[in-house]
Amino acid sequence: MTPETRAWLAQPALGRLWDLLRNRLERNGLQVRGRLRLDDVTEPEREALSLLTGRPYAGSVALADLDAALRSGAVGRGVVEVVEELRGPLTDRPALRESRRAATETIWSAADGALRAHDLDDAPWVGPWLEEIRRGGTLVRLDVSRAAQLIVQAIDVLALLREPLALGRGELAERVTGTAHGLDDDTLLARLVLRGVARMLGVEPPRDARSRRELWQAAGVATDRVSTTVLTYGLAPLGDDVTTRLLRERTLAGLETHLTLRDLHRMTWQLPTPLEVFVCENPRVVEAAADHGCRRPLVCVSGNPTTTALTLLDALHTAGARLAYRGDFDWPGIAIANRMNSRYATRPWRMNATDYEEHVAAARDRGTPLRQLSGPPVEAAWDPELTSAMTALGAAVHEESALELLLTDLR
Repeated sequence: MTPETRAWLAQPALGRLWDLLRNRLERNGLQVRGRLRLDDVTEPEREALSLLTGRPYAGSVALADLDAALRSGAVGRGVVEVVEELRGPLTDRPALRESRRAATETIWSAADGALRAHDLDDAPWVGPWLEEIRRGGTLVRLDVSRAAQLIVQAIDVLALLREPLALGRGELAERVTGTAHGLDDDTLLARLVLRGVARMLGVEPPRDARSRRELWQAAGVATDRVSTTVLTYGLAPLGDDVTTRLLRERTLAGLETHLTLRDLHRMTWQLPTPLEVFVCENPRVVEAAADHGCRRPLVCVSGNPTTTALTLLDALHTAGARLAYRGDFDWPGIAIANRMNSRYATRPWRMNATDYEEHVAAARDRGTPLRQLSGPPVEAAWDPELTSAMTALGAAVHEESALELLLTDLR
């Protein structure tokens, strides 16, 4: 196309034609067919259209005729080529939609396969999580193979997080992605996983670095080896490494000790046998045990056990200790106790139906207000009657309400 020809085609009088043609061609898959109508045509537009098509303008332009006129005249190019010359590359919108539809089908088909492989397809949080990802649209803007890989990896991570792991984030990332940095904060995979964790735990998605770290920890994943600790009291392992000796000295002095994941990885656990270690959920129990000079070994998991707490309990269990667990009498507390029982075959520590009924009665005798149970009931694996008793009385009882009884056991 000569500069003169291009300048003539680019004149303002033909500007509306090319704009309308661009929209029409993109909508119909770059097909040159049908007629194009221009309303309220000015005299300069009418004259330019007539010269372009070789016939008087009569209210509309047949695109096939315009294409033939352009090809046979001085322009020497068809409608599509001319519009791209004057208005830039055209997008085949139907083809793009079909490509996106096929890509979306591939991505969600991969997700469905991974969910079925992990028996997660019926989990109640999965549907809302996937819908949230669909609405966000991030995956469909990626290469389809990369998007499918990411959603499958996210499901693999979430499947691992159904049960406590005692893994750091780097170890978890390496297990699933092959690199310790696969779940770093700036990765799309980490964002997908954390949204799934938030749905799984029924909490708000994280909004900053602190809330992301807290959510990882709530899922039982350590983000580093020093910031999260597990609270202990009365532990006196027999090892001779520095950390073990320090723990033993603090125990002999009647002091509680916070152990980091780094500490635990340094220690060699040798225990006097037989040994029963009591495990509680609330730090108040440890504080009271220290105040009253109790000597029985005690570990506090501070709610849902973190990676650090699980690492300690794993070490104790492997070394031959028997674990006795006590938590709150509410549905989240029963769920945690179930996981502890499944992992360690724990002995329920004053946590049977009879204990619950006695705690409720004592609290009501004292005039202590009790919270109502909320959420769906959870079956207690160690005592089938406990869930029925809790459902009947409908009261939540925190662990520290039985503090005097627990201290009696720890003495």
